[in-house]
Amino acid sequence: MREHEEGSARLPEQASPREQGGPVDHAGLETLPFDACLRLLASVPLGRIGFCADGEVVMLPVNHAVDGQDVVFQAAGGSKLTAAEQQVLVAFEADDYDERTQAGWSVLVTGRATVVYDEAEIQRLGLLGPLPWASEVEHPFWIRIRPTSVTGRRIPGISDR
Repeated sequence: MREHEEGSARLPEQASPREQGGPVDHAGLETLPFDACLRLLASVPLGRIGFCADGEVVMLPVNHAVDGQDVVFQAAGGSKLTAAEQQVLVAFEADDYDERTQAGWSVLVTGRATVVYDEAEIQRLGLLGPLPWASEVEHPFWIRIRPTSVTGRRIPGISDR
């Protein structure tokens, strides 16, 4: 097994998709299974939510958590809350990239956004920890994305190509 250094810890590198025999897309990127997508989403605190508002495509950063199969985050009143109140179709994307090895991944979730109103659920979600992107929000709302589709791709590092 090959190893590389990341910070001060030595971590085992993963075999390339071709070495693993995993599925690859037309561009040679590893297509990730559902459980790997959820695990990767949960491994980073920041993602982006995309939706249409007033005829424009909007992409906004949010601190998020994974709750079961759902993506959850807090938001102030505004376009994200309006989209969730209207239960519009949204896209959520999170990724990670290592500039040194040129390895990375991206996960895309599509689904309906909804506002969480149940007080017990709000308390439970509060234990997950993601704070709103805007830290001055006094009373943020919890928003849940129930996925209709979850897809992910992994970019092999330069040593895997």
